[in-house]
Formats: sequence, structure tokens, C-alpha cells
Amino acid sequence: MTSFPDPRISRTHCGRMLCLTVMLVFLCSFSIAQQTPGTEPQPSEPTPSPRPEAPSATTKSEQEKELERKEQSQRALGVLPLFGVTSRQNASPLTGREKFHLFVRSAFDPATISIIGVQAAISQGQNEFPAYGQGAAGYGKRFGASFADSISSGFFSNYFYPVVLKQDPRYFRLGEGSIQRRIFYGIKQEFVCRTDKGGRAFNYSNVLGAFTSGAISNLYYPGNTLLRTIPATPTSPPVPIYENDRGVVLTISRTAIALGYGTIGGLFDEFWPDVERRFFHRHSADRATPPQ
Repeated sequence: MTSFPDPRISRTHCGRMLCLTVMLVFLCSFSIAQQTPGTEPQPSEPTPSPRPEAPSATTKSEQEKELERKEQSQRALGVLPLFGVTSRQNASPLTGREKFHLFVRSAFDPATISIIGVQAAISQGQNEFPAYGQGAAGYGKRFGASFADSISSGFFSNYFYPVVLKQDPRYFRLGEGSIQRRIFYGIKQEFVCRTDKGGRAFNYSNVLGAFTSGAISNLYYPGNTLLRTIPATPTSPPVPIYENDRGVVLTISRTAIALGYGTIGGLFDEFWPDVERRFFHRHSADRATPPQ
């Protein structure tokens, strides 16, 4: 559950999050409503056979390791990485080394870097962080800041805190039940996680990771930047207008925005197999049909 939004408070961010949420819920509702009555939903891939209990991280079988390798190769539309998603409620916990591998694989995936590049271009087009300027230099600064956001968020939320607090950074897909139940489940997983011992706990890793990443961004986002100066009048001196992209309030806002995007990402992880079956069923059927 990794996200890397541009961490400023703005109506643009609220609008993007609202539109994404509405669109995702609409697609999920439509895809499930269009399923043939009496047809049981197909299990999400990969589909392992159920086991009575999850093995410990230190006694994994080769079969378990192979399942994890397949899960960490999942993509939506063949492009968007879904490496931190599992459909197995009894999946064995990840070791510290495996959590680090998951972080690196997600953070440096070409699709992730491409999304960061698009975000930087949009940010430049809207002249966000005007202190960065325009042109190639301005784009490079925006790209570097967004990339740093992504790396720090993934490092602390998917590796550092999960290792220290012994929590699992993956999204455990429910994959069944009513749409309302699954929406609530997807939202809840942003704040309630699986522990390495198989229990449930408040997702300190996610919340602390978002806050830590937001705090670190104060080191590289612009401070006081002079935007313009209101000309002097006969009765008042010129008034400079500044913008500051640092501070405690902005750190808290970045944390909230990151958690909001993470919630949207969790809903996408939960319902993507349903959307894929609904809109790409013919292609799946073609692949599943053996040659004559």
C-alpha cells in the first residue's frame, strides 16, 4: 500500500481524491452488479489451496516462497505493480529481508518511477512550488522531491516500522462478501494491519511511516518563497506575499493526504480482480481456453 502524492494542501488534491474514490466505487459496484446471478465469484490470482495455519517466517517451504514470488510479480493491466497484495488470509509473515525486498521492488519499479514523472509534470504545469521555477531545472527539482517522497514513504511504511514493530505491510485482500463489507474492510486495513504473529493491531507502521515521510520532506521542500509584492499605495507600504511549504501544519496535512491516497489504493487492491473479470473477461477466457 504505497502512495506518493504531492504533499501540499490544495483543492486540487481534495478533488483528485474524491474523483478517484467515486470512480473506483462506481466501477466496483457496476462490475459486481453485472455478475451473472448464481455464479460464484472466481478466486483472485494467485489461488493457492487453503492451509490450516500459516507457517512461521523461518520455516517456509519452497511452495510458500514460490507463491510469494508470484504475488510480488502481480500487476494491474500488466503495468501497475500490485506487489504488496495477497489473497491468502493465512499467508506466512515476511522476514525483515523480505520486507526490504518488497520495499525496493515497489519503490524502483519502472511503472512507479513513470507515475512520479507524470506527477512532477502536472505539478510544474500548475506551477506548484513556484520556488522551483520552470524549465528542465524546475522539472528536475519537482521530480526529485516527488521521488524522495515515494522512497521515504515506502521505506518507513513498508520496511522500517514493519520490521521494528513486527507488522505486515501487505494488503490482505478479502475478495468475497457484500460490496459494503469489502469497502469497509479496504478502508479499515489502512489503520488495522496483520502482525507477524498472525493477530491484528493498529497500523502504527502505516501512520508513523506517513508522518515520518511528511516530516522529512521539510528538509527539501521550499521554505518562505516570495510570490509577488502588492504595490505600495499613498497610505500603505508594499506588501510582500510569501508561500511556505514547510512546518508542523503542513507535515500533518501531508500525513492525512498520504493516508487518504493509501485508502484509495487499498480499495483498488481489493476490487481490481472484480473489475478485471468484468471488463476483461473475454481476454481471460481466451487465455484459459487450451488450444485444440
